[in-house]
Amino acid sequence: MLYLTILMTERVGFVIICAFLLVNIPAFRRCLFAQTLTAKLQLVVIFSLFAIMANITGIEIDPANELHNKVLLTAVSHDYSVVNARILAVTTAGIIGGPWVGGSVGLIAGLHRAFQAGFASEAWFYIPSSTLIGLLSGYLYKDKNSSFTVMTPWRSFIVGLSMESIQMIFVFLFSPTGWLLVRYIAVPMILISSLGTSIFISIITMYLRQEEETRATQTHSVLKLTNQTLPYFRNGLNVKSAQQVVRIIKKYTNFDAISITDRNTILAHIGAGSDHHISGETIVTTLSESVIQSGQVKVARNAEEIGCSHIDCPLQAAIVVPLRVADRVAGTLKMYYTDSWKLTPVEIQLATGLSGIFANQIALGDAEMQARLVRDAEIKSLQAQVNPHFFFNAINTISAMMRRDSDKARQLLLQLSTYFRSNLIGARETQITLAQERQQVNAYLSLEMTRFPGKYDVQLHTTVSDDVLLPPFTIQVLVENALKHAFGERKIGNYVIIDVYQQKDRLIITVKDNGQGISPDLIKRLGQQAVPSKHGSGTALHNLNQRLIGLYDKKSGLHFTSSNQGTTVSISIPFTKKGGQVNESLNCG
Repeated sequence: MLYLTILMTERVGFVIICAFLLVNIPAFRRCLFAQTLTAKLQLVVIFSLFAIMANITGIEIDPANELHNKVLLTAVSHDYSVVNARILAVTTAGIIGGPWVGGSVGLIAGLHRAFQAGFASEAWFYIPSSTLIGLLSGYLYKDKNSSFTVMTPWRSFIVGLSMESIQMIFVFLFSPTGWLLVRYIAVPMILISSLGTSIFISIITMYLRQEEETRATQTHSVLKLTNQTLPYFRNGLNVKSAQQVVRIIKKYTNFDAISITDRNTILAHIGAGSDHHISGETIVTTLSESVIQSGQVKVARNAEEIGCSHIDCPLQAAIVVPLRVADRVAGTLKMYYTDSWKLTPVEIQLATGLSGIFANQIALGDAEMQARLVRDAEIKSLQAQVNPHFFFNAINTISAMMRRDSDKARQLLLQLSTYFRSNLIGARETQITLAQERQQVNAYLSLEMTRFPGKYDVQLHTTVSDDVLLPPFTIQVLVENALKHAFGERKIGNYVIIDVYQQKDRLIITVKDNGQGISPDLIKRLGQQAVPSKHGSGTALHNLNQRLIGLYDKKSGLHFTSSNQGTTVSISIPFTKKGGQVNESLNCG
């Protein structure tokens, strides 16, 4: 009996090793919780193979209870018996998959055992006994409202002991050697099979609990990570926010390098490869360019797939995910390893999830920025309406004009009314027609040119229709800026030329003056930050630039060229007309 116990332990140990290998297969782990027919069939196949393997590796016993330890049992004499771990496989199948899986595995296992005996009459009872055990283990010990992972090792042991005891009852009742065989094999088989069932279930349970704990820990880290990145991404996708975010991601993950880009440039990079993945420079990997073009997640498992232009780049594996904002790819989130073996499906899933969270954070930030810019525009409009300096200058001009030319004074009052009314419209709308913008500019110029007759010559040239759309105050702010800052104390010969024309699918607006120019140091800051001067707070150009980028895209921002011959400010925005129509017939000017 001791020798039989040792041999049984060897067989069950082999099954346990297989179970340990099995739980490392993701497809098997998915089957454990899936309730689909396909998943159930896969479990039937897997555990049927276990049961058949247990039959083949069994220990043959002759009528005199002598053991015959063969390597493989492909056939068994009709008067011989077999000691094996078949019931362990059937019981485990029932516990994990329920009665349908357990019964199916039991039926297949019983049929194979009968097949080994040549379907002799002495072996037929293995079919109903194995099927019954599979059904019972599923019905009695599978909790339909929870996962089997709640089962304790002790409970698994009791399940295995009960099912193996049922098998011994069938052997006692239907085997030719009956009691003599049961007396010899019952204790080793019941004990070892019960232990094997307990260990088998414990391995699976332990692995899945460990996986759940890992996911819980990862989820906690991701929540902390996203909570800390939100304040930065709410300011938009830019160099400053990206540099803070990559540090946070690096802190809470095990990646060797983290990078964030917009569509063209690297906004931030931390970790391995920082010597050539430099913030502010053009993207250096073909993988990132592919993600931006396709909008799909890309995974690289070697340096060649990453496609870095630097020959000594240490990065060997990467996950690059698109950052989508308003149905367009605004940039990419890139996570790198220096060893390709570190890249697993868990990291891919993490990167994909983070990209969605970050995209939402960026979209939220853009929405808040637009709301803030609209509020700024409203405030600017309201300030212009009640600006004592502007208002009293206009009133004094009109008052003086009334003594000389009452008709002219009346026209100026109408222009002042038009100016204020345009401000109210601009405070409510994100886009107005060119006709409305021209009306605003003309009203402003009428008042200014009356105050300073002969000082300015402002010309507007346009080759597009009046129903073309643009943000309110776009031209007016640029013209006002030129009149205030371009000419210094010069009294005559001050020209401002405004050109509006279509170039392919873009609307081009340029405001050119022949003033004294802008210093290179100052021109770098214009539109990027408030630049105070003695004539104002310096926020108008900054607000306009941010509004243009926020409403359209990055290339819609202000562009300055300047010399001692004058300054040109140009804008390129998507060409649209009122009603959403695009005019393709106009040529660029």
